[in-house]
Amino acid sequence: MHTATARAVLLLLFAGFFPLPFASSGDVALLLDRLKPALQGAVPNAQLATWNASTPLCLWRGLRWATPAGQPLRCDTPAARANLSLFTDAALLLASIRLPAAALAGRLPPELGAFPALESVYLAANALSGPVPLELGNAPALAALDLAGNALSGALPPSLWNLCDRLAELRLHGNALAGAIPAPAGPNDTCDRLRLLDLGANRFSGDFPSFLTAFRGLQRLDLGGNRLSGPVPDSLASMRGLQMLNLSYNNFSGPLPPGLAAFTEESFLGNGPALCGQPLRQPCVSPSGLSSGGVAGMVIGLMAGIVVAASVCIGWAQGRWRRNRVRRAAEEGGEETEEGEGGEGKLVVFQGGEHLTLEEVLNATGQVVEKASYCTVYKAKLADGGGSIELRLLREGSCRDAASCGPAVRRIGRARHENLVPLRAFYQGRRGEKLLVYDYFPHRTLHDLLHAGGVGGGLESRPALTWPRRHKIALGAARALAYLHEGRHGDAPVVHGNVRSSNVLVDEYFVARVTEYAVVGSRLLVPAAAEAVLAAAKADGYRAPELQSVKRCGPRTDVYAFGILLLEVLMGRKPSCAANGGDDLPSLVKAAVLEEATMEVFDAEVAKGVRSPAEEGLVQALKLAMGCCAPVAAARPSMAEVVRQLEENRPKNSRSALYSPAETRSEAGTPTTAA
Repeated sequence: MHTATARAVLLLLFAGFFPLPFASSGDVALLLDRLKPALQGAVPNAQLATWNASTPLCLWRGLRWATPAGQPLRCDTPAARANLSLFTDAALLLASIRLPAAALAGRLPPELGAFPALESVYLAANALSGPVPLELGNAPALAALDLAGNALSGALPPSLWNLCDRLAELRLHGNALAGAIPAPAGPNDTCDRLRLLDLGANRFSGDFPSFLTAFRGLQRLDLGGNRLSGPVPDSLASMRGLQMLNLSYNNFSGPLPPGLAAFTEESFLGNGPALCGQPLRQPCVSPSGLSSGGVAGMVIGLMAGIVVAASVCIGWAQGRWRRNRVRRAAEEGGEETEEGEGGEGKLVVFQGGEHLTLEEVLNATGQVVEKASYCTVYKAKLADGGGSIELRLLREGSCRDAASCGPAVRRIGRARHENLVPLRAFYQGRRGEKLLVYDYFPHRTLHDLLHAGGVGGGLESRPALTWPRRHKIALGAARALAYLHEGRHGDAPVVHGNVRSSNVLVDEYFVARVTEYAVVGSRLLVPAAAEAVLAAAKADGYRAPELQSVKRCGPRTDVYAFGILLLEVLMGRKPSCAANGGDDLPSLVKAAVLEEATMEVFDAEVAKGVRSPAEEGLVQALKLAMGCCAPVAAARPSMAEVVRQLEENRPKNSRSALYSPAETRSEAGTPTTAA
């Protein structure tokens, strides 16, 4: 008996022993009567609008069909793509649903498990809510299930493990699933075919699900970003086929099994000091309470403290009261204020700008390099070879009064990260004029590199933007935003508010530095000025759908803008609808995915030299970008998760030196060499 015939017989037997709703009417009727209204929710969906009797079945978006013999339905001919009669064929079987980032805002219906030939379901990066239906575990042919990046909640049904004899990948990352991870109840408790299990970024609790260590074929396991606790079992180290492991940001404790030392430290970060052992830098303590290096560490710390105290005393004794006071304030995350004589105003100095004086800033000679809606940007040269700084003169009326903008400026001034352009000082004049003083970086913006190169572009020396280089730039920008969103110095998370490629500087080593952060997000500007920035972001394609006013600005709106930026990096296209025939970048990607032309969306310079887009992280980056651009904010990942995924999917053929920390070349202070 042929395989296809045997499969058809099994499907018929399945239908006979386990009666399914609407089985007599076929999969098409079940799809229209139950699946379509459940997935789209209360608002009609543009993708699902093609599922109707007046559209040929081969043109229904996101679906693949099979014949009763198990053969794929041929839809590659003009006749098939125009055939309306297929709609009435009750014998046709639904084989695949692929609608990632399709703005689905409904729920998963129980009938999803009633399609006898359904092999794959890809519904990631939507806004589906409610529980994972128990009946999904009864799907007789399901081998791939991707529901990541939705808003699913409730407990994980144990029936999902009924799929173990055929399931190859299960992705539930980035939902709100809670409770303990249930163990399989069926006879197949080793899930030999399962290669990828991603349950990260949910709310699962309880002990480590030890039954997972019996999944002998598992290669990638992600349990990060949950609330799991207790020890990590020794049996995890015996999973010889495991290539990727993420247990970070849980509440695990105790010593890590020695066999896990081969994984990176990032696999276990965020669990607190109770988790110890290699590859973490936290050594495990002995019963006596001291680790082997504890005593030496105490001695070294004591000596370091003595040296620091002596240095402070010597500095004070020498009378350098101003410099030391400024430096101490900066190191503590504070600032120092210098009042000008004769009512010249005052200069607030932050870490790294201690050598700047009010006189130097006011006497710097500058030239206009940019005019924005709320400020004019100058490249200013300090006297006596003191190097160059960037001055942003806020337009009159664009900034709040001194009492209101002071806290916002201080929050910006405390931010320090190698992928941020640091604020060094803030000047407020007696007539209300305000200057933001930054380091000057004579480098191009990401926007210039992506869109101003080529013939006639004015950047004849533009370097080749290969995929590894673009990945490094995107990763640097993501790290900067993740740092801002963490919240430091007792502050709430800092929101950038205007993420775009023109606000990402790129140096000769392809290190990204994000600028203009928190100017909008920290409420520095008056509402009218902030709304003007948001209007420009909308016109240029970076504004999140829910961001109708500056009051809605938050970390998730930054994530959306970063998703657009990542698509811009991958596609080499400007994000505005005007530049793409009325479509935004996510719409272009959706159309290409549905037409199975995904590779056509990548910029030719990105795809050049890439043998396997999946292995080189291209496909994963595209999927991540679309997840960031989810229409519903709750379905988007955090920037910390974005960084993690970009780290995991670095291009395999890139030189390790490209990511060397030595090449970040982050400066500790304002450049002192002439520029």
